Amino acid sequence: MYDTAYYDGRDLGCTYSGMESIFRLWAPDARKVSLALYQDAGSYNSEGKVTDHAGGLEIGMKEWKDGVWFLRFFGDLAGRYYMYKIEGRDGGIRYAADPYSRAVSANGARSAIVDLKAWNPPGWEEDKRPPMESLRDSVLYELHVRDFSADPEAGFKYKGKYKAFTETGLRDDEGNKIGIDHLEELGVTHVHLLPVSDFQTVNELRVDDPDSSEPKYNWGYDPQHYNVPEGSYATDPLKPGVRIREFKEMVMALHRKGIRVILDVVYNHTYSVEEGPFEPVVPGYYYRRDAEGKLANGSGVGNELATERPMMRKYILDSVRYWAEEYHIDGFRFDLMGLIDTDTITQIADEIHREVDPSILIYGEPWTGGETPLPLRQQTLKGTQRSKGFSVFNDHFRAAIKGDSDGQGKGFATGRPEMEAEIIEGIKGAVHDFADSPLETINYVTVHDNLNLWDKILKTQGQQMEAGFQEIRDGELVGGGSLREMVERSEPYRSVDKEHVLQSETVKRAILANGIVLTSQGIPMIQAGDELLRTKYGDHNSYRSGDIVNAIRWENKPKFKPVFDYYRGLIELRKNHPAFRMTSKEQVEKHLKMLRSEDNTVAYMLKDYANGDVWKNIIVVYNANRHEINLNIPFSLTGWKVAVNSKHAGNEALDCIVDEEVAVAGLSMMVLYEEVGGAPRQVKKVEIQYERPDGKYDGWNLWVWGTGYHERRVDFERMENGRAVASFIVPSHVKRIGYIVRLNDWEAKDVERDSYIELGPGQSAATVLIRSGSEHSKKIS
Repeated sequence: MYDTAYYDGRDLGCTYSGMESIFRLWAPDARKVSLALYQDAGSYNSEGKVTDHAGGLEIGMKEWKDGVWFLRFFGDLAGRYYMYKIEGRDGGIRYAADPYSRAVSANGARSAIVDLKAWNPPGWEEDKRPPMESLRDSVLYELHVRDFSADPEAGFKYKGKYKAFTETGLRDDEGNKIGIDHLEELGVTHVHLLPVSDFQTVNELRVDDPDSSEPKYNWGYDPQHYNVPEGSYATDPLKPGVRIREFKEMVMALHRKGIRVILDVVYNHTYSVEEGPFEPVVPGYYYRRDAEGKLANGSGVGNELATERPMMRKYILDSVRYWAEEYHIDGFRFDLMGLIDTDTITQIADEIHREVDPSILIYGEPWTGGETPLPLRQQTLKGTQRSKGFSVFNDHFRAAIKGDSDGQGKGFATGRPEMEAEIIEGIKGAVHDFADSPLETINYVTVHDNLNLWDKILKTQGQQMEAGFQEIRDGELVGGGSLREMVERSEPYRSVDKEHVLQSETVKRAILANGIVLTSQGIPMIQAGDELLRTKYGDHNSYRSGDIVNAIRWENKPKFKPVFDYYRGLIELRKNHPAFRMTSKEQVEKHLKMLRSEDNTVAYMLKDYANGDVWKNIIVVYNANRHEINLNIPFSLTGWKVAVNSKHAGNEALDCIVDEEVAVAGLSMMVLYEEVGGAPRQVKKVEIQYERPDGKYDGWNLWVWGTGYHERRVDFERMENGRAVASFIVPSHVKRIGYIVRLNDWEAKDVERDSYIELGPGQSAATVLIRSGSEHSKKIS
């Protein structure tokens, strides 16, 4: 029955109008289905659940086509609630909410009928996605709705709510922007919201009750109703339309600030099976099972959805498209995307880009949470995304930069030597690893899972005990005690010199880690609060540790303003220079040239107006040593301007380097650039003409020194009048140049002794003739 009953319409669920409502439910194995209509949301028990659904107006539905049951109800049903009463072929009767619910009662107990347009906020019809020329321009910021505004000391009126994003003009005591104005000031292009579709583990009826001991916090990876905003973030979860309106207000507020919105979506499992959105409707269809018939557990939380089955695949596609169209969502991050078959993800990317908007960003975690019966060839892992229109997290780069996720293991930025090759692979956008294009890799160091960046750095440097951290598990201290008291007495910033923030080693390592991310090819992502040195007090899995651990503490902005300014400067640099945003393997291979890759240093050049950049050449240096290093850099007629050093980052020149060597501070990065049209230095042009009686010039070259730069090889570039000709530039103050004419790499010398060229004062150019076998040169002009 399941294999043949496929319905391809995009109208499942309740289609509402003021004149009529049409209900469609795909339930191919049902013997009978009735629509149960209610005047209210039902009677809640002490756990916040509604268990009795009898007593509604029950109307039989018609078995229509392709496994779909159909009912047309004339009249205006807005404000009513409904369930489906399903009689199985085994005679059993069950009540089920609509899997395609667009609105629900508190805690998702019953489906609700709403006029969506009536709940649109003013101006919603005019809301547009912020302009974006290409996905290459994305800078992602991963954020939890409640974390954003739950700080009790910050001036948000709507703490922990969608509406907190609508609060503009908020400032701290020193006048720094906080809230949505802070996001705009930082310059990120997308806010990636942790799951905001209706989830089960927070009781919406008690979330705002200060006297309730029930959980008020969760990350949201426990989905119930996939097409409905979570009610605990709404000001009134009892009214089904309020969460819809306030969610749209949040989206609209971010759009007005030029920031796009990405949803973290969890289509790999449900929190519950028997009480979930699918099993009561079509038992046995929506979930994978192992060879013994037991629920598969590739998610690690007890079940996994069978995305490869046609109607499950259709459900996910319908859901993603609904969010994109109804809520103007700009991107989707798929949790445990390895559990979603590649055909499903590919079809989603194709349809969304073709029929909705090609600028919608689609990416996810290319791994599973455990063993799955989904064949390996169907799992969406790294490499399966090649040229298919979606991207994946780059955990290779993540580990190279920081080390392991929760332990003391180190990476390039945290103190492990010999990581240069891995860093280079990430810098190049993984185009020699698993990607066809840099746009297919999401580069990051930390996200909500595992230790966040600051806490990871403290652990790698052996400072977590000094900071006063204790082990936290499931929101409680291991071994007992008060979590709040531990947080209040801890000293996570003990290592930071408050007067010279950027000189502290832990701060340097944090900035270097994300500095690499923000200046590499690919799409960068930072975790909310990295720019404020956010700590979670050593909690590597804070999914239900509450506000005391998770809330962003806005008081950190004035404390660590130089860190924020550095992040803002790096984002500004990236947004202004397409050289950091190449889109193809061919571009990377043509324009990215390595300068150094050894001794805990990586340096490279983005050359020849990479990707249409206005800067001719850009040098990027990462020094992971504690000590300063000196780096040889190519000669520049105009000098190298410094845009990023250990103290400042941005798009403007901080300094100008006129030598062929630059000093890079320990545990820092540097970005230098060469402009076209920049004021040239005062120089002399020296032309060398070399004459050999035998006429054999192959392999001969010059080794020169005393030029004001490093000694180096100069090749003869052309033949003219039977002589080999070379030319080079020297600073105007140079009066004497040493040279040797040699064969290849010192296979032979034309003359054994060193020779010299004398340059007169005031000369802007000189042409010199060198005859083979002579120790002396002759000025021609």
